[in-house]
Amino acid sequence: MRHARRRVVRRVTRLAAVGGLLLGGAMVTQAAMASETPRSPATPLSTAGTAGVTGTALTAKLGTARSAGSWIGADGRPVVAVTDAGAAEEVRQAGAEPKMVGHSMNELKSAAATLRSAPRVAGTAWSVDYRTNRVVVQADSTVSSGDWTRMTKVASRIGDFVTMERSKGTFTTRLNGAQPILSTSGRCSAGFNVTNGQRDFILTAGHCGPTGSIWFADNQADQQLGATVNSNFPGADFSLVQYDSGKAGPGADVVAVGGGKGVRITGAGDATVGQRVFRSGSTSGLHDGQVTALNATVNYPEGTVTGLIETNVCAEPGDSGGPLFSEGVALGVTSGGSGDCTSGGTTFFQPLTKAMQALNVRLITSGGKAGAAQNPSSAPTPTPQSTVAPSAAAPGSSAPVSGIAQGRTLLARLTDTRNVAPGLLIMAGSLIALIAARYIRSEQERRAYQRYYSATWG
Repeated sequence: MRHARRRVVRRVTRLAAVGGLLLGGAMVTQAAMASETPRSPATPLSTAGTAGVTGTALTAKLGTARSAGSWIGADGRPVVAVTDAGAAEEVRQAGAEPKMVGHSMNELKSAAATLRSAPRVAGTAWSVDYRTNRVVVQADSTVSSGDWTRMTKVASRIGDFVTMERSKGTFTTRLNGAQPILSTSGRCSAGFNVTNGQRDFILTAGHCGPTGSIWFADNQADQQLGATVNSNFPGADFSLVQYDSGKAGPGADVVAVGGGKGVRITGAGDATVGQRVFRSGSTSGLHDGQVTALNATVNYPEGTVTGLIETNVCAEPGDSGGPLFSEGVALGVTSGGSGDCTSGGTTFFQPLTKAMQALNVRLITSGGKAGAAQNPSSAPTPTPQSTVAPSAAAPGSSAPVSGIAQGRTLLARLTDTRNVAPGLLIMAGSLIALIAARYIRSEQERRAYQRYYSATWG
């Protein structure tokens, strides 16, 4: 009876060990294969149509003396600020909604120019609010009462359509994508992949690092990504990081939004006031909000940057350079702002089309092969914006993310302990159990033979 129990125990042990080996092997294989990019097709997240006549086109047609900007209304239709009845009728005939205002774009731009010519005060920013027909001046918590008083006097001399506001937090660049890129200057986020027809680059924020900065894809500085070959900051806020390999590789048209997911970029365009937009960054992930103003000026401690997109999307240190987009259309890269993603705040973005034109590059999109030449010297053509209501706007079409480490061999993935450690541990334990069971059985058989021999020949 005792021998029968031992045989059952040995069999169960061997079966458990073999099962552990099979389970561990399956876990190792699954972990290795999981690091490959799925080849599933992109799934549309939005089916919004494109606008036949945009507010931007209408304001350009009317001119800066008869209009004062445009924005997207709650129903998705363009709204155009006009200064006379004739302009209002033209807007109606074009299918947009007119709004009569008291100050033309010429007056608003003149007010902004006066503010720019005044003594610079770090921690201040101003922009034109098309919807209220005002120029809004913001001052953060670092602006002294004396500087606040002087700025207020400048604003009052311009006119009552220039208003002063105190903002929470401080206006800072967001140094410290959506994928993280690291250098001795700190951590930033990759913006969009672009090309000049011969080589591929990352277009990110200019304040992330000067020309010559070396960038890595990991904290250990094992995976060198590239180097900054062109940087513009302050004044503007954009730079080019040239890939060491010369090519961006698979998934160059996708921006990461967290959780291994991404959004496929189909083109570049210009932001519109009232538009719902999405921002992705390596610190805070994906967040959304609305464009509140265009052509904003921010006086960072490092210098003044003009021509920015102002939004109420939050951002945090490390999100600098990350992409701004909507409906799959690339709009800008993160510059800086105030607040955080707990309390909210204001974030400014460098417009992408202006940066690409200055750098003589084009966006790598799903419509064209990465790195292929396509007349990069010409100015980028903005992609038409959709007429979808802001509340219904989506980031774009979902797509898998091809990370920096993509393209590794199966052997490299199998030897990556971060992926396969649990499976290897189970396999090792199963092997030990199998060897131990074999050893115990051998010892038992040897002792049984000794007892039989002694009894027979004793």
